[in-house]
Amino acid sequence: MYAHILLSTDGSDVARNGLKHGIALAKALKARVTVIAVTESLPIDYGSGHASGWIPSQQEIDAFDAASRQRADKFLGEARAMAEQAGISAKLLHVPNAHPATTIIATAKSAGCDLIVMGSHGRRGLKKLFLGSQTSEVLADGNVPVLVVH
Repeated sequence: MYAHILLSTDGSDVARNGLKHGIALAKALKARVTVIAVTESLPIDYGSGHASGWIPSQQEIDAFDAASRQRADKFLGEARAMAEQAGISAKLLHVPNAHPATTIIATAKSAGCDLIVMGSHGRRGLKKLFLGSQTSEVLADGNVPVLVVH
């Protein structure tokens, strides 16, 4: 049914639940697994009007990138351990300084994944509107089937 499943993680409990389901599905289907962690770039406020904004130094950018890499390594290490415990192998991928939903969609396409498994908080109404949702964006903009795990 599915031969290559893309699992996304940001280290949250919701993402971990998605990983568990995705790994179990991959094992049952004998599918290949790629786990992706996407970390966004440091937000920069260039200011507008009378506000002066904030532009980080190269040292601040480097520290932020190092911390992002460290967080992603931790998330991906947890995913590797979960996959190994289930008796499957997983390709691990960290994409830094990128928009998560866009990168997940592009990676699924370029890697030839035929299913994306993601966790979701299941927010509704104003909370969803204000907080946004990478899962909602992948559902709306992608062309690969998506399994959403609550």
